Amino acid sequence: MSTLDKEALEYHSKGRPGKIEVQSTKPTGSQRNLSLAYSPGVAAPCTAIAKDPAKVYDYTAKGNLVAVISNGTAVLGLGNIGAEASKPVMEGKGILFKRFADIDVFDIEIRTTDVDEFINTVKNLEPTFGGINLEDIKAPECFEIESRLKKELNIPVFHDDQHGTAIITGAALLNACEIGNKKLEDLKVVMNGAGAASVACAEIIKSLGVKKENIIMCDSRGVIYEGRKDGMNEYKQRFAVNTKARTLADAFQGADCFIGLSVAGAVNADMIRSMADSPIVFAMANPEPEILPSEAQKVRDDIIMATGRTDFPNQVNNVLGFPFIFRGALDVRATSINEEMKLAAVHALARLAKEDVPENVSQAYAGESFRFGPDYIIPKPFDSRALLWVAPAVAKAAMESGVAQKPIEDFDAYRDRLEAMQGTSRSFIRSAINRVKSASVKDQSLPKILFPDGSSSRILKAANIIQEEGIATPILLGYPDVIEERIKGLELQNLENIEIIHPSRDPRYESYSKSFYERKKRKGVTHNEALRLMTDPSYFAAMAVEMNDYDAVISGASQNYADAVRPILRTIGTIEDGIAGGLIIMVFKDKVLFFADTTVNIDPTAEQIATLSFYAAEVANYFGIAPKVSMLSFSNFTGMYSSPRKMKMAAKIVQERWPEIIVDGEMQADTAVNSDISQKFFPFNNVSDGANILMFPNLDAGNIAYKLVQQLSDGEVLGPFLMGARRPAHVLQRSCSVEDIVNTTAVTALHVQSIKNLQKRVE
Repeated sequence: MSTLDKEALEYHSKGRPGKIEVQSTKPTGSQRNLSLAYSPGVAAPCTAIAKDPAKVYDYTAKGNLVAVISNGTAVLGLGNIGAEASKPVMEGKGILFKRFADIDVFDIEIRTTDVDEFINTVKNLEPTFGGINLEDIKAPECFEIESRLKKELNIPVFHDDQHGTAIITGAALLNACEIGNKKLEDLKVVMNGAGAASVACAEIIKSLGVKKENIIMCDSRGVIYEGRKDGMNEYKQRFAVNTKARTLADAFQGADCFIGLSVAGAVNADMIRSMADSPIVFAMANPEPEILPSEAQKVRDDIIMATGRTDFPNQVNNVLGFPFIFRGALDVRATSINEEMKLAAVHALARLAKEDVPENVSQAYAGESFRFGPDYIIPKPFDSRALLWVAPAVAKAAMESGVAQKPIEDFDAYRDRLEAMQGTSRSFIRSAINRVKSASVKDQSLPKILFPDGSSSRILKAANIIQEEGIATPILLGYPDVIEERIKGLELQNLENIEIIHPSRDPRYESYSKSFYERKKRKGVTHNEALRLMTDPSYFAAMAVEMNDYDAVISGASQNYADAVRPILRTIGTIEDGIAGGLIIMVFKDKVLFFADTTVNIDPTAEQIATLSFYAAEVANYFGIAPKVSMLSFSNFTGMYSSPRKMKMAAKIVQERWPEIIVDGEMQADTAVNSDISQKFFPFNNVSDGANILMFPNLDAGNIAYKLVQQLSDGEVLGPFLMGARRPAHVLQRSCSVEDIVNTTAVTALHVQSIKNLQKRVE
């Protein structure tokens, strides 16, 4: 037994056996909740559904529940292993549905090879599910099973082994033809394998424009030609062509494309050598392809190649298709998954491969960068954008082809909902971006945000997204020739005309230096030092914001936090003398919490904590969240020691200075966030229904708390954000990702818009 096999067996058996469990989506922690979930409360939705069966989608999980069904007769790489042995695969399929598209799955393994019995079993399951995913059923039975179920059921039925493979192959073929300068209608295609996936691939490339007479399909007996008698069935007969070729090697002569869904080693170097210019080779046998890329590339350096393997470029992986196809189908309550929906998925994936690839995708592949070309013709399986591209395309195709029972009215809102499925923080940030964009339309301008670390690749990639999304207008600082060269090297098309500032050569350099000197000359800054500091992009950017020439500055991508904060505090300064702090936004599935101070003040005073509470409350207001502040300590409302007394005093200061803010303390963390504890033991607590702003007594507590919560929960961290600067200014952590930079920009842009709105109200 191999090491991998041992690890896999341990993985599947350790703890609770298997890979899945059922969880409640509603609270069940009280007698009242259980009476609603079951008897007697459950009678109400049952009665409603009995009167109107369509209400089952309103009161049950049917609309987001898919059955993954198999009889284990054609498990990938294992063959006919039976129903029980196929269950680990079906559980795994369910995990992929949930992981990539938030679709719930029951896996069902049926112990029968009889077509009628299988079909009847599935038909009787229709009331339970919103869709059926057939899996690992051997050909030719799988064709009849799917065909009949599609006719007899009023929910989507999809055999992924056929159509999933075909859809990804179709997308890859579109892009391979574009790169190889080939036309689909002229393409000569050789296919090896005549099973379910091969037949589906042949059908879909025909739909894309490949002529039937230009497709030569082969099986274990050789070419499927007109007049052949042995080993034929009605599905192979569809692709019998008039040709003199009788062997796979014959078929390869002058072919433009090979699509292999057969066995390892079926293709040799001579066959590849005999193909036309810029040959397209999809060797998709698993686990070993028909020919290894290294062998094919030895004889053809102009080859465009794909396999089913993760360790080679251009992996044809069904996970790019089925989760998102079902997502779109379920969301419009489609009665079927038709050809229009499949082709919509093909074209969406093909278009997505031409987009710039996010950093998080590169990180999933050990930092490898990807650009549209021979080694990148289809998106990577871990590209989360596939959900946002494929599901809407499929949903729209369902609507246009007449199979959608619940059409989507607002596709922008739908995409926002899909994005929220990929993480609560995405939904949170998306709401900020939408508000900024809405305000920008009214103002006819975007916030102008300076980035002192202008030559950083992460900043440049983020700026490209910021431009494309219309979140803000990014301005870069640094040496223009260096920045322009990096933009060109990274192929960031949205930055072709971006503004780049070289501080010492900028016309404002002298005036900024003079202004800085006048402000700081009584604090030890000489005129020469002012001139020197203004050559520093961080100081120049902060001064530009201070002089109202730009709206905000975001720094820190290339320096430590303290060094990035210093120019902001020395140049822009703070609203209240010397008081600034760090804010972390923790986003959970059901709530948002603000943690402060987490990055700046080691041991703040009660006055400072009170002021930072006000700043945190302002941030909550930016997001439309009514602030409720808890002053945290190790005790509840006693104030017997120095730290609790400090927090109690901070609460009192907030109540006196900003009576509109709901605040209380000191209190323990569980009291602050658990309303049951608070209401039971401390009903007088002003935030007994749960606080959303947690103020910590010192930097140790704040920093430790947010890092522990981040690591031990499903909470997602945004920030830190700098509070207290007189103008919008934020500092990134040096370890920040491109996504972090984009998120910080969205929050900063919202900050800018909020200030502008306040100024308008004052005026």
